Formats: sequence, structure tokens, C-alpha cells
Amino acid sequence: MVKQLTVISGKGGTGKTTITSSFAALAENVVIADCDVDAADMHLVLHPDTFETNDFYGLKVASINKNMCVGCGNCATSCRFEAIGRYNVIDVYKCEGCAVCEYVCPVNAISMVEKKSGEYYCSHTRFGPLVHAKLGIGEEASGKLVSDVRRRASELASEAGSDMILIDGPPGTGCAVIAAITGTDLVLAVTEPTVSGIHDLERVIGVAQHFRIPVVVCINKYDINVELSHTISAYCKNNGICVVGMLPYNRIPVDAMVEGKSVMEYKENVFSSMIRSMWFEVSGRLLK
Repeated sequence: MVKQLTVISGKGGTGKTTITSSFAALAENVVIADCDVDAADMHLVLHPDTFETNDFYGLKVASINKNMCVGCGNCATSCRFEAIGRYNVIDVYKCEGCAVCEYVCPVNAISMVEKKSGEYYCSHTRFGPLVHAKLGIGEEASGKLVSDVRRRASELASEAGSDMILIDGPPGTGCAVIAAITGTDLVLAVTEPTVSGIHDLERVIGVAQHFRIPVVVCINKYDINVELSHTISAYCKNNGICVVGMLPYNRIPVDAMVEGKSVMEYKENVFSSMIRSMWFEVSGRLLK
């Protein structure tokens, strides 16, 4: 059975991609899924060679048949999003797909149609297959796109006989995060020792626990505020959550990223040794 690990955080920039790409370098027979579809960046490290592109269709939007429209204006006055302007022209960026206009049209001139909202890709990388995506600017339904990425990753894992799927999850606690963690075997929550970091960590742990998914924690840049790091550790201990890693503030992840490498490929050092130890802890929990 393929095991799935999702790396998440309460906000962006905590080090999810740095850790996930490092885990990918250490893992064997793995499929990688970049589920941060609003701001995907795993490709910057893995340099994927795409072999499959799929269109993604999110919410349906309204379309008016000009040959049937009688210009009554019912649609424009009924649209609470003000998506229908002069001459009954629909602004697809404002349309929320509620279909009220279709309902109130007396001559059935309006229908809801599919709209391409992005793409998702399958690629070869030096660490194994990567499924990643690009959501269009201002588009909705990121959770649905995350589900498509995970579905395709599961298919590739099944085809290749992979042991594990590594998921670089989106930040926050919204629909995309829920789609990224639902049904996974373990969640790794990455946090930083700040007041907002503690607050965000509590929220993401709450989401994982709501779906009864085991969660472990990594405190990144723990030494920028040792006191708050101790507070986070105490919170985790009191709630039966294991802190699997405490990474120091270091320039190595930035330097590695600039060269398009994972931390594990950049150079052997104390920082990479800590990530290696964390991987052994996480993979041991995942595969036992």
C-alpha cells in the first residue's frame, strides 16, 4: 500500500518546499506532488521534464446566447456579484457560477459553461515522477485542482509500484489544505517560533486532528526565538504531538535554492544532517 506524507504550514515561507524537496532527495521509489497550486515552486528545485499536460476546469461560468437574448436586464439586476455589465456582457472574472442569471432568464438565453482555470502536469525529475499544477490568476476551486493533482500522483505511484507519495501542501487551513491532507497517512506541520507561528500551528494541527490524521511538527529557525520554540515544544508535548525536528536559522536553504538544488544535494553540513535525522524519524513513523 502506498503511504502518503503531506507537509503543510499555517502560512507561506516557513520552509515546506525546502523540507519536501530534501525528503525527495532522501527517499527511494517515491512520487512527488506539488499541491501548492496557487504558488507552486517545487519545479524551481526539481527542474521537471514534462511529459503530460492536462487542462483543469474549475467553476462553471455564465454564457449568454446573443441571438436569443431579449435584453430584459433580469440577469444584470439579479447578479449580486455585478458580473453582467452593459449590453449583457459577462465578466468571467467576477462570475461566481451561482447560475441565478440562468434561473431568472425568461427566454433561456443563459447557460453555464466550462471554463479552463489552469493546468496540471506530469513530469520526470531526478528524484522520481512529479505531479504539479498552475492555477490561473484569480481563479477559484484550488481544492478541486489539488484533488486532481493527488489523484494523478496516486495513479503514477500505482503504475510505478512506488512506496510513497510526498506532498508539498499549500499554506493555511482552507479548502486546498483539506484536499491536500484528506486520506494521507501522516502530516508534517512546519512552523516558526513567532507569535503568529504558534497561532497558525494550532490551527493546522486542529484541521489535521479533525480529520483524524496523525501529525508531527518541525520547528524551523528555532534559534531566532528559543523561548517561543520551548513554548511550541511544550504545547506539542501537552497535546501528545512529537516534534521531529528543530532546524536552525541558516543560509544554506537559500544558497541551495539559488543553485536549483535541494539542501541534501548542496553540501553535507550540520543543517543537512538535521534534515536527514528528521527524515529517518518521519519515514519510520510512516512506513511502520
